[in-house]
Amino acid sequence: MFRTPSRSGRRVAAAAAVLGLGLSLAAVSPASAAPTVDVNGRYTAKEIHTFLDRFYGEHGPSAADRRNRVSGLLKEKAAANPGFDVLLCAQNTPRSIDIGKVTTAQSARIGWATVTTHWGDHGEVTAELRALVDLDASKPLKLLDVECSPEG
Repeated sequence: MFRTPSRSGRRVAAAAAVLGLGLSLAAVSPASAAPTVDVNGRYTAKEIHTFLDRFYGEHGPSAADRRNRVSGLLKEKAAANPGFDVLLCAQNTPRSIDIGKVTTAQSARIGWATVTTHWGDHGEVTAELRALVDLDASKPLKLLDVECSPEG
């Protein structure tokens, strides 16, 4: 004969099943591993800001970022301009760097932000450049291009 569990027994079994499923799903797909993208598979302004903040850091991109997180176009520009850092629109290392508000053009599939470099003894002299990034979240984030200000 089959026994039918009591109503409270069924609730306990259901709760245990849900808890077990939740724990197994959490082990398979940690929330922190997923990039922050919109419903159309594009990087969000927040994700781009985080990328640019890490990419530029306090004093400019690392050698690894220059190799791996930059478009072919920018690598060509850098090779054609020895003695000038096209990623910073400068010849020297800045005292610090700030990333401004990110704008996204969904139809053009690009995002950009103003990058402010600080110079001088106390960072009181500034220069700006515009950093452009591809929004396509099916590819790793890369710096597509840099537009220097007229002074840069």
